[in-house]
Amino acid sequence: MSVAAEMEGMARRAREASRALAAASGAAKDAFLSALAGLLETRRDEVLAANAADLAKAQAAGLDAPRLDRLTLTPAVMDAMAKACREVIGLPDPVGAIESMRPRPNGLLVGRMRVPLGVICMIYESRPNVTIDASILCLKAGNAVILKGGSEALASNLALAGLLRQALAEAGLPEDAAQLVPTTDRAAVAALCKLDELIDVMIPRGGEGLIRAVVSQATMPVLKHYKGVCHAYVDAGANEGQAETVVVNAKAQRPGVCNALECLLVHVAAAPTFLPRVGQALRRAGVAMRACPRALPLLGEGAVAASSEDFGHEFHDLILAVKVVDSMGEALDHIHRYGSGHTEVILTEDHGRAMDFLRRADASMVGINCSTRFNDGGELGLGAEIGISTSKLHAYGPMGLVELTSAKFVVLGQGQVRG
Repeated sequence: MSVAAEMEGMARRAREASRALAAASGAAKDAFLSALAGLLETRRDEVLAANAADLAKAQAAGLDAPRLDRLTLTPAVMDAMAKACREVIGLPDPVGAIESMRPRPNGLLVGRMRVPLGVICMIYESRPNVTIDASILCLKAGNAVILKGGSEALASNLALAGLLRQALAEAGLPEDAAQLVPTTDRAAVAALCKLDELIDVMIPRGGEGLIRAVVSQATMPVLKHYKGVCHAYVDAGANEGQAETVVVNAKAQRPGVCNALECLLVHVAAAPTFLPRVGQALRRAGVAMRACPRALPLLGEGAVAASSEDFGHEFHDLILAVKVVDSMGEALDHIHRYGSGHTEVILTEDHGRAMDFLRRADASMVGINCSTRFNDGGELGLGAEIGISTSKLHAYGPMGLVELTSAKFVVLGQGQVRG
């Protein structure tokens, strides 16, 4: 069987399973989540052994440190996946919820009902935990999911997909509601991208190259973000101790992820005192700094002159671009030019400027006096997260249960006819 035929067969099974899942009770979906949480705990060693095999191959192939980090499963990560299952159980089921019911002059009641998107295809790299996080959200929202992980995580993903299908069966739901593409052939992605009559939406999650490849080929809608170029702007009069803590966390806590800080903008009035202290703190955290001419002499050792390519760049590493600006307006202009619509934060004690920044900074999350690392579905109360969308249709920001549904109009009448 050709790869294209194999992908079409998977998509047809997913389409059929999606009909059953759309009609499934909340109790059945929660039973699946409970069973899956238990399996993630009782069969942890089996999954970790598969992941160890993937890691050994990846290391032999020379995979870089950030990608190895994203590939790695640990007992703590396994516990977090089980915890996410139980947290999603506690979230309201959006399917069937009716919003904004209102009367019309003719007596009709018009509202909107939340409905599943249908079949979602996830294409992702490295992170095997996406296999679980994406699936539990898709399935609770009534969608079937096709999973295409990276070749470097195949053994891990196969082990996790086996747990998904077992948990679905135990809950009386169709196993084909969650299917993992078993081949590493790149032709599989191209084939899936052409199945717009069977797959409702593609969600690529990974590097910019992967996402652009999916966007260029897909014949169905794509929910995406190309990269995470996240900025923090330190305003004049900011609480410098607080700002230092936030900046170091945003850059150094986990530098290889999309919500890590990539560029620090500092008001000229704050720069003489703030940049020396934050430079010292960043050096202690192992961060290399690439600075504009005004920032460079204030940062001390560990800073080098920035090139034009350093601004707007997603480093995925312990590297930070730093620039001094004359005003918040200049900071916003810089963000408009170099930002990716992912995450922007302001560190300030001025309420008026904080509110102005909230309105004017265009990103899927805008924060005041907090780390960029909070742009994450779990941290924002969504339970788990399927990804962060920086396209404004049909979701903006981390995608949880509600974002994995659409809304249809429902009309309740008593015999009304149109004149």
